[in-house]
Amino acid sequence: MALNPQTEVFFNALAENGRPKTHELSPEEARAGYRALTAAFGPGPDLKTEDRIVSGSETDIPVRIYSPESEVPLPMLVYFHGGGWVIGDLDTHDRECRLLAAETHCLVVSVDYRLAPEHPFPAGHIDCWDAVVWVLAHAAALGGNPDCIAVGGDSAGGNLAAYVALAARDAGHTLKLQLLVYPATDGRAHHPDSKHEPLPSLLENAEGPGLTRDTMAYFAMHVCGANDHLSVTNDWRMSPLLADSHAGVAPAYIATCQCDPIRDEGNLYAEKLKAAGVAVQFREWAGQPHLLFQLSPVLDDGKALIAECVAALQQAFAS
Repeated sequence: MALNPQTEVFFNALAENGRPKTHELSPEEARAGYRALTAAFGPGPDLKTEDRIVSGSETDIPVRIYSPESEVPLPMLVYFHGGGWVIGDLDTHDRECRLLAAETHCLVVSVDYRLAPEHPFPAGHIDCWDAVVWVLAHAAALGGNPDCIAVGGDSAGGNLAAYVALAARDAGHTLKLQLLVYPATDGRAHHPDSKHEPLPSLLENAEGPGLTRDTMAYFAMHVCGANDHLSVTNDWRMSPLLADSHAGVAPAYIATCQCDPIRDEGNLYAEKLKAAGVAVQFREWAGQPHLLFQLSPVLDDGKALIAECVAALQQAFAS
């Protein structure tokens, strides 16, 4: 699958630096490498932030709150970072959260959920739901509008946002939008021991760049841990595509990338939501790989993807 020429130049330069693949590293090494890569792109807009600890049902959860200046309550986005449920943290997605907060003019609450393998499924999912429940209860005290809340995330964070949107519907909460950037929605083929037939994009884009099939297997192995991988990957929380019903869930903006191994998971999820009567804005980015969302400092399409996310949020908050 042909990469966008600008993107090909960037990933060729990255390859020349000899950066190892994520699945070749220990989780600790992979986390450090991800932090280093994202830090190299520089900071985001300057605005007020506050790191807090919120109380969850199983553990305390660190969050970072991004607050543009405002004299009126602001809409809110609860954001879940990507990283395969194994890597990523508040710092790896700090720049993107700053951009979304500043350009959308909304409060952003970024959630530092527990990671595998130390905390396998469903620990991260529990934390993300607990964080949303906390935001719903404390929105006004934070300077936010409790009737104007969205959730979002990229990759594994997109999986978590899709899960939370379904859980919010089931709990009777109304969300303005689920912002899903190349979301992981069907984990059945990812575990190294899986016999499930892979979707075409997992084969077409097995070597990446940005994300490979081997790295998805690495993530799946760690997030399943000692649990039976069939039970985990067939659970609708890990595979939101398998939820019994998608009717009545929040409207969605879904972005996927043509050269991404998990492209088809996002594409199928967009189709599933549409079939259930959910309003969906959808775009597949031609010639682009996984990680596009975080490459706005170096790729034109990365900038355009951020702009589309901002526009989708603004439209949802205005409705």
